[in-house]
Amino acid sequence: MSDSQPQKKTGLLGNLAFNIVIPVLILTNLSSDEYLGPAWSIVAALIFPIGFGIWDLKQTAKINPFSVLGIVSVFLTGGISLLELPAEYIAIKEATIPAIIGLAVLFTQRTSKPLLKVFVLSEQIINWQNLNQSLANSGNSNLFEKKMAISSYIVAGSFFLSAALNYILAKVILVSPPGSSEYTEELGRMTALSYPVIVIPSMLMLMAALWYIFSQIKKLTGEDLENFLADV
Repeated sequence: MSDSQPQKKTGLLGNLAFNIVIPVLILTNLSSDEYLGPAWSIVAALIFPIGFGIWDLKQTAKINPFSVLGIVSVFLTGGISLLELPAEYIAIKEATIPAIIGLAVLFTQRTSKPLLKVFVLSEQIINWQNLNQSLANSGNSNLFEKKMAISSYIVAGSFFLSAALNYILAKVILVSPPGSSEYTEELGRMTALSYPVIVIPSMLMLMAALWYIFSQIKKLTGEDLENFLADV
């Protein structure tokens, strides 16, 4: 029997519950002085995504830069809110994290390990040995690299779109004085709206990038995509 065990994957419902639903319920319902108050409701709301993020890192037994950025982002949100800094800092932070990821996608495109290939089209999804061999046989290896670059630009664009929407959402919603229960409720409302307003458009762009590169694989190899999917 092999000592290595398959990595455990975190479910979508768990992600939504601990990162969005529970924090939103705490921030919007328990921030008044008769319950937890603004400061302690923020602390309570942050415990769930931070704890879940650390647990997820332990479960996967692998440090994922995206997970680390997520935890750092939550810590920054909590720090800015508890220090009662102007809402502008939250807006800048909300835009900075996805912008950094988008820049990383662009900067790594010309390296031996572009982020698109490492995280989106990893060896858990694509059998790169078979794909590279088929591309070499058809003489389309260089052309495929150009198509990969286009797909990377689309993925990077999805993160830049997320950065812009994050900033706008924070500026529009966070209008009350920091430290007030109204501000804490607005923080919860911003978290709740982040999924439909930001995640869905960004995911649509990411799906477009995947559709593009998958269609190019079929076109440049003359074979079905299923021939290059990694064994589960």
